[in-house]
Amino acid sequence: MITLQLLRPLRIPLASLGRKVAPVSPSRPISLSASRPLLKNVNLPPRPKPPPEEEIEESFLKGSGPGGQKINKTSSAVQLKHLPTGIVVKSQATRSRSQNRTIARRLLADKLDQLARGDESRSAVVGEFKRKKKASAAKKSRRKYRKLEENQANTAAAEEASLEEEAEADSERGLADLRENIGSKTEQP
Repeated sequence: MITLQLLRPLRIPLASLGRKVAPVSPSRPISLSASRPLLKNVNLPPRPKPPPEEEIEESFLKGSGPGGQKINKTSSAVQLKHLPTGIVVKSQATRSRSQNRTIARRLLADKLDQLARGDESRSAVVGEFKRKKKASAAKKSRRKYRKLEENQANTAAAEEASLEEEAEADSERGLADLRENIGSKTEQP
């Protein structure tokens, strides 16, 4: 029997590149899984590339909203304007200007992709995939509760039928007892 064990790649800090470093062995091996991928639809269009820098006008704004004084005082929000189309995108997702620049460029690329390709753009395909998944979950939920209601109705009808049968049996026993009592009284002189 042959076993294959893959080890994790070594991560060496940049500060230690000039020095000799003892080899590091991982604490546990990596396992390969044959399970299905998390995203069923792996044929998504590629992520759109941001437009060239010459087509973008970038400005930094003071943020607003929750986050307190730090957000309101620093110019960490990024606003991008695509000069050929006039599309404006603003990002203040984080307190870091560089992260907001990256996020704003990604948003602008998505908007331009949506404008250029319409229903074939990545955001439209991902949105359609999520919509179908949500509709499927709602349909499954409706089916589950419909089946549960049917089971409850069936058990209620069965209980009612058994109660009626018991009531009939009780009334027949009561009539039989009554007949016996009447018969025994008539026999007594």
